[in-house]
Amino acid sequence: MPTREPRRLRVVVAGGHGKVALHLTRYLAARGHDVVGLVRNADHVADVEAAGGAGVVIDLEHASAADVAAQFDGADAVVFAAGAGPGSTVERKYTVDRDGAVLVTAAAREAGVRRIVQVSTQGAGAPAPSGSTPVWAAYLDAKTQAEDDLRASGLDWTILRPGQFTDAPGTGRVTLAGERVTRGTVPREDVGAVVAELVLSGAAVGRTLALTSGVVPIPTAVAATGS
Repeated sequence: MPTREPRRLRVVVAGGHGKVALHLTRYLAARGHDVVGLVRNADHVADVEAAGGAGVVIDLEHASAADVAAQFDGADAVVFAAGAGPGSTVERKYTVDRDGAVLVTAAAREAGVRRIVQVSTQGAGAPAPSGSTPVWAAYLDAKTQAEDDLRASGLDWTILRPGQFTDAPGTGRVTLAGERVTRGTVPREDVGAVVAELVLSGAAVGRTLALTSGVVPIPTAVAATGS
């Protein structure tokens, strides 16, 4: 069984102002770990700090791998939780959800950070369903390409494919399984908690996991994925 929380960790979260990222930051900070949230807007730093982390302004759409790697110095793990968000264009699905993830992976390698967790999406890894909008098809394609890049990186990666996000309070219970489960929803709070458990436990290296709400307590579900 993976060893849990052996020491105080430094975790850097790309997309640090996202709702999942802020839940993740609260979870880790409450357990005494150091979290750095990378944000593209200086106005977002205060929200990261309120969650217990430190905010650093860096725009993944315009930064170099060296720029990002400098922020990873001394990190034990990196989390990619960035996304172009609802209402964004096809172009930004690729510049953020794909290129941002590729940049973060390259920066982790440059900085010598081996552990990386990438938040992807349910539906990645397969063609978009018939009738999908161009934006949704681009989103799935961008996430799929980001996953493929990470798998080829040689890092200690885990890819998490959550179901449709909700803002409902977390239940602390999930279904966390192989690459595909029945389509479903999951509170963002529970997604943040699962990512934190993956980082702290070191579980599921080299695995792609689907996540929806369920009945298994999060620590138990993560432990069952193996080391």
